[in-house]
Amino acid sequence: MLFILKDNIISTMSESRTEISSLGEFGLIEHLTRNIELQNASSIVGVGDDAAVIDHFGKQTVITTDLLVEGIHFDLMYTPLKHLGYKSVVVNLSDIYAMNATPTQITVSIAFSNRFSVEALSEFYEGIYAACEKYGVDLVGGDTSSSQKGFVISVTAIGEVTPGKYVRRDTAQKGDLICCSGDLGAAYVGLLFLEREKQIYLEHPQVQPDLEGESYVIGRLLKPEARKETIEFLETHNIVPTSMMDISDGLSSEILHICEQSQLGCVLYEEKLPIAEEMRKAAFKFEIDPTACALSGGEDYELLFTMKQSDYEKIVLNEQISVIGYMTDASEGVKINTKGGQVHPITAQGWNAFKK
Repeated sequence: MLFILKDNIISTMSESRTEISSLGEFGLIEHLTRNIELQNASSIVGVGDDAAVIDHFGKQTVITTDLLVEGIHFDLMYTPLKHLGYKSVVVNLSDIYAMNATPTQITVSIAFSNRFSVEALSEFYEGIYAACEKYGVDLVGGDTSSSQKGFVISVTAIGEVTPGKYVRRDTAQKGDLICCSGDLGAAYVGLLFLEREKQIYLEHPQVQPDLEGESYVIGRLLKPEARKETIEFLETHNIVPTSMMDISDGLSSEILHICEQSQLGCVLYEEKLPIAEEMRKAAFKFEIDPTACALSGGEDYELLFTMKQSDYEKIVLNEQISVIGYMTDASEGVKINTKGGQVHPITAQGWNAFKK
């Protein structure tokens, strides 16, 4: 049974069904891509030929690929296919923005079992097109295949950046401020709610899901956004981060990556961590610490970056960017100062794709 979340109400999908075998592979591709309209001048040749042709007119090209596997990265018991299509694009665009680049094209490849219909895949692609339209990127290629069971999604995102303006993880400097966009931990708490309701449904199918008042945390999981506006703000104010990455596996894991690759330590401040009030209240319902959710939750897709202290005045009035700490010598370790005045080492407790 597939749940669809709409206006905080969960319902089942339509029963209408067209078998994919009735279209064949090329017919399916034509059906799913027939309404493509290219938005970028750099997209010279898109879907319909043996390969796409892209010309970034003297800019450097940034490429990233992400793989999403049913049962590992998403659960169709509570993930609407349109939301899944949208999220599949956004998580890749987030990586492009994390390089201080602008996404321009994507390719999408999927493998699916015979339990999926044409209507189901069309709904998935509606989400893809919604993300493409919002972020101004072109779908220029991909592939389809059958799988023995489950749904597998591979998205490649391509972007452009002015030569020398891309930002890496390993270039932070001692004394740099550590900054974070948006807020943290809500996606993890949203997952807790959905997993709870899934278990209740499996044990008591007659019980209706109870997600009243939790639309924020659930939305942060099912329909995340990439931080395009943060990159635009940094460019407008002539701020070039000294290092940057997106927060997909949890803040603790990501700051450890930056510290390790930049050969530095850091200090974070618990009181400075951006936590939405909706997440705080939701976490308390599970009797868990909101700070732990913010540090280790994952799937926030916010931007974590370091910048020179001299740029502080440029961001101080931006309510969507929080300064949460600073970089230190490696010998000082990676630590967090708690609200109670204690100091604790930061350990990586976020998402691990290979952890059983």
